[in-house]
Amino acid sequence: MHLEEALKVMKTQGFKYTKKREAMLQFLIEEDKYTSAKEVYDFMSDDYAGISYDTIYRNLHDFSKIDLLEVTELNGEKKFRFHCSHQHIGHHHHFICTECGATREIRMCPMDYFKEQLSGCEIESHRFEIFGKCEKCLSKK
Repeated sequence: MHLEEALKVMKTQGFKYTKKREAMLQFLIEEDKYTSAKEVYDFMSDDYAGISYDTIYRNLHDFSKIDLLEVTELNGEKKFRFHCSHQHIGHHHHFICTECGATREIRMCPMDYFKEQLSGCEIESHRFEIFGKCEKCLSKK
């Protein structure tokens, strides 16, 4: 999903277009990793003096509710990432660097194993993430 598609989704879900929302989405697209609300706030406050942290956080939460962003918790803090397009790479999961938030797609799903272990149950959804240090962060040490 690209910016234009995200803006259309935002509009169809009843959210008004603003340059600030567009800038937030563009930033998250370019970052291409899990990013904290503070990082988004720091970026936005450069161009939009007076923008509040609450506004940033509320928009991030709203964007995640309409499936534009993925959310995870890393080191006790919520992190946000522009949603992967499943259309292009199919169902997948992520390796997430605990140091910098970089992600890498894992193109297999362990759910077949769990389905065997849970016979008689109906699985409604799942999320699978692997946490560790990426090559760049390991090479810094």
